[in-house]
Amino acid sequence: MSSDTTPTPELDLWVEERHRDIVGARFKVLRTLFSGTSEYQKVDVVESAGFGKMLFNDGLAMVSERDEFVYHEMIAHVPLFTHPEPKRVLVIGGGDGGTVREVIKHPSVEHCHLVEIDEMVVNACREHIPLTSACLNDKKVQVTIGDGVKFVAETKEKFDLIIVDSTDPIGPAAPLFGKEFYQNVHSCLADGGIVVSQGESVYYEQEMQRSLLSILNNEFSITRLFNYSNLTYPGGLWSFVYASDKRCPLADFDESRVAASGIEFQYYNEYIHRAAFMLPEFQRKALGSTLKPLPK
Repeated sequence: MSSDTTPTPELDLWVEERHRDIVGARFKVLRTLFSGTSEYQKVDVVESAGFGKMLFNDGLAMVSERDEFVYHEMIAHVPLFTHPEPKRVLVIGGGDGGTVREVIKHPSVEHCHLVEIDEMVVNACREHIPLTSACLNDKKVQVTIGDGVKFVAETKEKFDLIIVDSTDPIGPAAPLFGKEFYQNVHSCLADGGIVVSQGESVYYEQEMQRSLLSILNNEFSITRLFNYSNLTYPGGLWSFVYASDKRCPLADFDESRVAASGIEFQYYNEYIHRAAFMLPEFQRKALGSTLKPLPK
């Protein structure tokens, strides 16, 4: 009796993300951990080669274990180290939990409320991506499955910081890029409060960046745009939008607080904080008059 010991060839499985049908990125899939379709979108979690576990919403890469820290540290720590004592934080979107994880590292934060519209995203990440989602069980964290647009329109709560951790402005995230939404966000902020939002691609979404800044310029005294780079998102260089009536992320930033915090970072530091607001010239020209000058 003999047996065939020839190894089974590895399946050549890839997931491809396309952005505006002009650029794409491919990720090698080792196995699918979760796949489902909610009332809002298709949700997939895969184990990838080189990027660890990855979350895809409607085929777009949201999170990879390899570089998620860049996005989550920058969206959270820039405003948290600008505000002198943030206590109450609202995160809209961000069902993977990574932004919440960074927020609750700050001892001054007493309450972090996550409002995510898609329960399937939260559940899939809870089960398969604990690196970002384990924090959702923290006693400081409240998770609400609901529409963030409706939440800010109806809540009577006030927050020191509101983080809009949204996907691209399509599907359920589209209203998170509108004028009415930011009017309501403004109303939900405590005195001296800050809002930071996902600000899209420097290369591919210049029109959307101008639109966001224009909306925020009408609502807030101080608006800025700051950049970060990562491995996963198309073009590599992306932005966040910052707004406040009182807190400037440069003039009011005390860099000594960063070292004194004792927080361990993988991307963010006091130098990155300042440098992120120094935009490349092509971006400055594209933003034009919507970009307010930096403080002297």
